[in-house]
Amino acid sequence: QFYKILVEKEKLTLTVPINQQSKLRPIASVNQINKCISILKSKPKIKRTMWSRRAQEYDLKINSGDIEQIAEVVRDLNRANNQIEQSYSERQLFELSYDRFLREVIAGLKITEENAIKKVDKILGRDKLKNAPSLLN
Repeated sequence: QFYKILVEKEKLTLTVPINQQSKLRPIASVNQINKCISILKSKPKIKRTMWSRRAQEYDLKINSGDIEQIAEVVRDLNRANNQIEQSYSERQLFELSYDRFLREVIAGLKITEENAIKKVDKILGRDKLKNAPSLLN
């Protein structure tokens, strides 16, 4: 006997044996999300180690399933406030962590994707980037 979990966005179906359900973590609570929002508002902690080592650490945090660790990665890789260009791999890790964080916010706060994006982008200062005039126009 299994639970079937459909993840539409990823076109993924998970099957979890009923006797293994205790290993699934619950969706983040409002308190956990509020703690993550304070993490996003804090100053980024960027270590001066080689990128390959930092990328491994970020990857471990993203795949840990811990929303607070994912929020740390989003905060550290967010490039809204400074103009430092991101490498392809930095952008990929940011987008992966941002997407996972957003999905948790949507589920935990029971809000639409659009509202979650507005809320998180405002905290990260990314809302100003979208409203800025494009240099290509």
